[in-house]
Amino acid sequence: MSLRIRISWPAGQTTATLEETPTSKALAGVLPISSTARTWGEEVYFDTPVSAVVEAGARQVVAPGTVAFWTEGDALALPFGPTPISQGWGSPRAEFSGECRLASPCNLLGALDGDPGVLATVRDGDPIRVEAVHE
Repeated sequence: MSLRIRISWPAGQTTATLEETPTSKALAGVLPISSTARTWGEEVYFDTPVSAVVEAGARQVVAPGTVAFWTEGDALALPFGPTPISQGWGSPRAEFSGECRLASPCNLLGALDGDPGVLATVRDGDPIRVEAVHE
């Protein structure tokens, strides 16, 4: 199973492909969902009606565009750049890695299909909607 989802907000939208995991199955079962976007550095996250346990393979440092599930907050986490706890956050040094470091290890669900930089148009407090893409 792979599931494609559309994530939309007032200034834009993107799609993502999710792999088959216990958390992605639980998410698929509650779609569509509407929530309120929150931002944390270059990460967008928002509440879902899903609760999940930490799965094998959960990670704290991920690639930009990863679709992750933050089990401590029952939230989808969509990093597109560094967060306030990333190594070198706020550093003017050229060697700053720009890593995406999540608040804690998160379940990995999949990845955005396009440029994760589109998430920069999400504003804290924006309404956000997630729905399945039926092709």
